[in-house]
Amino acid sequence: MSKANGFSLIELLIVIAIIGIIAAFAYPSYQDHATRTRRADAQAALMQMSQAMERAYTEASPATYPSAMGTGAGQLNFPIQAPLDGDTKFYNLTILAADGTSYSIAASPIAGGVQAGDGRLIYMSTGRRCRIPASDTVGIDCSGSTVTWDAR
Repeated sequence: MSKANGFSLIELLIVIAIIGIIAAFAYPSYQDHATRTRRADAQAALMQMSQAMERAYTEASPATYPSAMGTGAGQLNFPIQAPLDGDTKFYNLTILAADGTSYSIAASPIAGGVQAGDGRLIYMSTGRRCRIPASDTVGIDCSGSTVTWDAR
């Protein structure tokens, strides 16, 4: 009588259980990392948008910040969604407020997208930055906020 080759059912069940345990820890960690990466892309887009705002300010006569996105006179010619490269977009970029001396710009998660619960990222001309919780639909600036983009 020859000995059967292969794995026993018990051995296969143990391997499946180990893979399941590893996956239970790895997948949420991966999701968190992907969320933070998409947020970092939006932060980079806001910094580039801030540079475009400053450039538009220095080129305008009289010097004033653009108050709207677009290609017309007095408007900021800049992409309206982030990340700036790639086909899949996760955030809408907007000018919240602008006048002759200051501005606030934001990256808001696209409704129904994977970042929808992440909250709005705001950058102000003073250098102040914050992340407004998704539950706050009114907040447009970082005044009084002690939370930075990375919730620290």
